[in-house]
Order: sequence, then structure tokens, then C-alpha cells
Amino acid sequence: MNATDRVMQSYGRCCASTDFFDDFYRHFLASSPQVREKFLNTDMKAQKQLLRQGILNLVMYARGMPDTKLRALGCSHARGALDIRPELYDLWLDALVQTISEHDKQFDTETRVAWREVLAKGINIIKSHY
Repeated sequence: MNATDRVMQSYGRCCASTDFFDDFYRHFLASSPQVREKFLNTDMKAQKQLLRQGILNLVMYARGMPDTKLRALGCSHARGALDIRPELYDLWLDALVQTISEHDKQFDTETRVAWREVLAKGINIIKSHY
């Protein structure tokens, strides 16, 4: 099975868990005071829907979808907009992989590697707009 297929299957298992997105934000917000500050006045219900779609956009880019949505995300998160510093994406990915490991009952080393490999491509596009 290729990496993007492995990630899509893992993501499906995670999305079936009612606490997946709550647990992700619990881990992510705990990762840094800078992260917590960025989410102070955020509608978290809406944010979870954005996260659900954002992860899918990252995976779809790795599967060959054009980078249009990721470039737009990069622009909205750039220094002159939301000012999401590039190193915060590393915390984001660490929190996501930790949460996946807790919610995907089939999670293993190959799945961990696949997630990091697949998402890194799109995350690098987003970071490049900072």
C-alpha cells in the first residue's frame, strides 16, 4: 500500500472517533504558549471543521491535487496575515501524529512515517508563504 492510501485509511479511522479533533486541539494547545495565544478568540467548532478539511487538502495535494488551496492557506497564515510562524507547523504535525496514534487502532511505524511524509509536502508549501 502506498503512503497516501495508508494515510487516507488511517484518517478515516480517526474521523470515526468522536473525540479525535478535540484531542488534537488539546495536544496542540498544550504544545506552546504561542499556539495557545493564536487560538484565544477562535470559534473552536468552526476551527475543527477547517482542520478536517485542511488535513484532507494536504493529503489530496500529496495525491496529485493542484496546490491552489494550500497556497491560499499559506497566504492567509503568512507574516502579514495570521502570522503563523513556520516552526508552529512542526508542533502542529507532532500533535497530529500523537493524536492519530491514540485514535487509529491500526497505527504503527509505517503509518507514522506515511503521515509525516505525506503531510510534509503540503506543509512546506504553506510554510513557503511566510
